[in-house]
Amino acid sequence: MFAWVLAAAAATDGVPAESPRPAGCPTAERCGDIAVPYPFSLERRCAINNDERFHLNCTMSTNKQLLLHGKSPPLEYTVVCSPTCMQNPSMENPRNDGKCNHDGGCCPLDLPKGAKSIRAVFYLLNKTSPLWKNYPCNYVTVMDRTRFKFNTTYLTSSAFYDINNGEVSAVMEWKIEEKRCKDPKIHKHGSYACVSNNSECTNTSDDAGYACLSIGLGVGSGICFVVLALISPYIMRKIKTRRIKERFFKQNHGLLLQQLISRNANISERMIITLREVEKATNNFDRERVIGGGGHGTVFKGNLDLNVVAIKKSKIVVQREINEFINEVVVLSQVNHRNVVKLLGCCLETEVPLLVYEFISNGTLYHHLHVHGPISLSWADRLRIALEVARALSYLHSAASMPIFHRDIKTTNILLDDNLTAKVSDFGASRYIKIDQTGVTTAIQGTIGYLDPMYYKTCRLTDKSDVFSFGVVLVELLTRRKPFCYQSDNGDDLVTHFTSLLIEGKLEDIIDPQIMEEEDGEILKVARLATLCTELRGEDRPPMREVEMTLENLILKKRQVLFNKSSWRYDTNQTRDSTRLNEFVSNEASRQYTMEEEILLSATYPR
Repeated sequence: MFAWVLAAAAATDGVPAESPRPAGCPTAERCGDIAVPYPFSLERRCAINNDERFHLNCTMSTNKQLLLHGKSPPLEYTVVCSPTCMQNPSMENPRNDGKCNHDGGCCPLDLPKGAKSIRAVFYLLNKTSPLWKNYPCNYVTVMDRTRFKFNTTYLTSSAFYDINNGEVSAVMEWKIEEKRCKDPKIHKHGSYACVSNNSECTNTSDDAGYACLSIGLGVGSGICFVVLALISPYIMRKIKTRRIKERFFKQNHGLLLQQLISRNANISERMIITLREVEKATNNFDRERVIGGGGHGTVFKGNLDLNVVAIKKSKIVVQREINEFINEVVVLSQVNHRNVVKLLGCCLETEVPLLVYEFISNGTLYHHLHVHGPISLSWADRLRIALEVARALSYLHSAASMPIFHRDIKTTNILLDDNLTAKVSDFGASRYIKIDQTGVTTAIQGTIGYLDPMYYKTCRLTDKSDVFSFGVVLVELLTRRKPFCYQSDNGDDLVTHFTSLLIEGKLEDIIDPQIMEEEDGEILKVARLATLCTELRGEDRPPMREVEMTLENLILKKRQVLFNKSSWRYDTNQTRDSTRLNEFVSNEASRQYTMEEEILLSATYPR
């Protein structure tokens, strides 16, 4: 066991080398086994210059000697005083290079065995001495005296410190067995431990064992231990971090996910991503990489495997929901609908798992809809986006391998790509439902303004909760009003006010003026569909499949009218154009479900 020792010595100036004690004072004083050398004394009049600072008190207590300085609290000392660097005429021009003695500017001090803490203090008793001006450099160090060579340049420059960058030789000592040195030396070829040519045996101070002193290796060993002392906290942090990652990985059922991946060829092997990869991708979660956030967490933009991705860092949720997380990951990993943001992987080495999605670069429906100025998304784009979101929700509710309820449908969770194609995102609140169930009782999650009131009242989550939220999105597309902050003159929220105006036949009072000029009779139909979706009772709302078909029919009729106007110009082409139209309508209406098997089987995402 090694102890780092801070050297201590008292350096004084202006005191004769062999200054006698004042007349009537003892030539030598002791406190038990502790010698009290001049200029210290147990009597104040015998201390140098009658100085109170050099007056010590000696108290014998419980077989221990206590040296007390003045009125300070009692402390146990091994040695409290040391020789001083006395003034000597030879110090005016020191010439004794290589020797360390009291008359050459170098003051040696033998440290007592067992000392664990030593304090070095320089104190000038005679500050008018020319020596301080001529030789202002002072050093104290603990080292092997036999390996020190004094040089007079040490008194006037930093040469002593500059040599070996301030490092000095040290002596390493440890205790071995209960024998004394003479015993192991006799049996040197037995269990004798001091076998190196660079070590020697010495008896320890407590008369219980011997030690091997390794001389000359102090500097290198000291460097090693300094480096070890510096890197030990780093190593401990790395070990602790690794253990925390392993604990979270097991807690988040990472082993289960690994088994599921090995059994299911449709799930990418790269589904599990390490925390190190995620930190590198986000530049250690740099705040400048934040591209979004909400009630469920923060979204970072990152680069993973040369692909741009979106990384969702969720907020703390209850452990009960984390326990079901892996099953949701498995389900979402097999979802490959063109209107659902792809889940590329997850990181399980954090308290709450991190999700990695494909990056959609063109922002959210909310930001495209609520622009500053009179012109926003066209009515055709709004209607098409509504259909695409309906298709995604219909697929999640009924066509996925296991029904999934999103639970937080809103315009900020609908992303748009460069072609303004809708992508449903943010499944942080989503829940999968067993096929034989119609709902689940769970903690309330969602956004005010879009939240199903029956779910809020009963905590019963069903597919109709997503239908209500989608109905609010339809109202938002029709009005360009924000559901979470809207309030009518009567204090009604957006949905209530919209329904009242529809019943009163005053819908134009709230519809976005831009689309009033663009629509061709679809606004009233979409408005009625929105009110059906936002019925108070869930059983009165249509399922998402029915909503999807209604919107498809509206769009197909709109396209048919446009097709008739632009294509049926000549009687000779009517048969050909009619055939083209029938094929178009048939493909558009049945496209998603004829591709069902392909969608379910194409869940491997190269990254």
